[in-house]
Amino acid sequence: MVSTEWAAGYAEELLAPLGDRWAHVQGVARQARRVAVILPAEERNALVGAAYLHDLGYAPTLATTGLHALDGARHLRALGYERLAGLVAHHSGAGGEAELRGLRGELAEFRDEASATSMALTYCDMTTDATGEVVTFAERLLDIERRYGADHIVTRSVQRGRTELEGCIQTVDANLREAVARWLTR
Repeated sequence: MVSTEWAAGYAEELLAPLGDRWAHVQGVARQARRVAVILPAEERNALVGAAYLHDLGYAPTLATTGLHALDGARHLRALGYERLAGLVAHHSGAGGEAELRGLRGELAEFRDEASATSMALTYCDMTTDATGEVVTFAERLLDIERRYGADHIVTRSVQRGRTELEGCIQTVDANLREAVARWLTR
């Protein structure tokens, strides 16, 4: 896979100049470290690494299609990180945005593993606002609409995928409650 140290450093190199985007990514990575307890030990680094790299496609040197998930995934694939490319490509309902942008076929070139790890990545992204603070999903939706506007393709795609995203968040929340309950009964 990839070391979380490399992922953090690489993401910082490409995203730190973007201000709040880097703050958001750091917050998503903090969430990932917290949420990782619900995953098998061998998946935890994949989650944290993907959290650092999930918005890589916003880097000006990588942004070519307008779909950051696709641009980041293509770059990670070129670097030889196929699994990370799939996690990044399909995070946070990217399929809906790909459809609206006419890029569904291109996104489908990447494997959507629909795993506990990919769900945890979406959870972390959808519960972290633009400044890196933990928020509810409803607050995150308002944050996206405030920043992009109600008619923007990003806002529309997240609204379109709301039911799927809510289901993902509910599943991860339930898994977190179970993990805490197991820990408390040790």
